[in-house]
Amino acid sequence: MRIISLNANGIRSAGRKGFFQWLEAQQADVVCIQETKAQEDQLTDPMYRPDGHHCFYHDARCKKGYSGVAIYARREPDEVITQLGNEDFDREGRYIEARFGNLSVVSLYWPSGSSGDERQQYKYRMMDWFAPILAEWLASGRDYVLCGDWNIVRSEKDIRNWKSNQKNSGCLPEERAWMNGLIDGDGWVDAFRAVKPDADNEYTWWSNRGQAWANNVGWRIDYQVVTPALGQRVTDCAVYRDERFSDHAPFTVDYA
Repeated sequence: MRIISLNANGIRSAGRKGFFQWLEAQQADVVCIQETKAQEDQLTDPMYRPDGHHCFYHDARCKKGYSGVAIYARREPDEVITQLGNEDFDREGRYIEARFGNLSVVSLYWPSGSSGDERQQYKYRMMDWFAPILAEWLASGRDYVLCGDWNIVRSEKDIRNWKSNQKNSGCLPEERAWMNGLIDGDGWVDAFRAVKPDADNEYTWWSNRGQAWANNVGWRIDYQVVTPALGQRVTDCAVYRDERFSDHAPFTVDYA
């Protein structure tokens, strides 16, 4: 099973940069997109319905051109879920889940706090609210793959400029403690670290400022976080950098 995740930073922009042509050759079973920045009725071009895939979008209701997530799947899901019961979160189009038997694949776009304290406090509230849901999923007996842009780095190995970002959203101690608590404490598995426990300088996001991309001054904030049984089935993963479709890179994980 191959699953690909990408924060597209605008699916129409990524499409113009060749993302769908690249995707066609990847033979992915499931593709999770975040930050589509479009309403579904704006995506009339067949490009946004890749051949051989069942395609599902969850758009932001709060404003146009904002957030939004999607899932493309070769196998038709038994069920697609787009609401978690928190209107503040649901209306921003940050979650979509496709269920295939006992497997759930989630495309998740976690809030950023980089625009200021108001959004950082929102991010903290959502962390507090989401933690019991994650615990429930972990205890459910279902297999989960939580794909997406979590907007949090885990450690010094996951960011180029560690010291200078200690007071910036995405690298704050409280955020890292929450993320690592899910993985090191609760038992969720970071699929990247399952096969690359010591890798560094492999990032998934680069600022558009300066020469961050060219100099690989990045952050690893895009994950596939999985339940323990799936964590044991991770065989390989890759961050694709040969082309640039977004300020994030596609992250591919293969499962046995």
